[in-house]
Amino acid sequence: MKLIDELYEMYRNKLTGDEEDIDMLTFAFLEEMNREDLLHIINEMDQQELYNLIGIYLIESLKGKFAQEEYGQSRASIFPSRNVH
Repeated sequence: MKLIDELYEMYRNKLTGDEEDIDMLTFAFLEEMNREDLLHIINEMDQQELYNLIGIYLIESLKGKFAQEEYGQSRASIFPSRNVH
């Protein structure tokens, strides 16, 4: 994706590339964008980039939803706990 390549080139020697830097760069970029800017970026995407974008959005949103509802604890309670010693 052209946007990713441009951001990478601009900041690759200024940031370490760790998760905190990437979060900061992403949020700073998004603060400068409005709805029309974002839709323009989406309209420039090819089919695979659009699938990737929506796929990541779905994955992360579902992870958040399940974490909010503490899905792991609810599911664990369905099965009786056993002492495996």
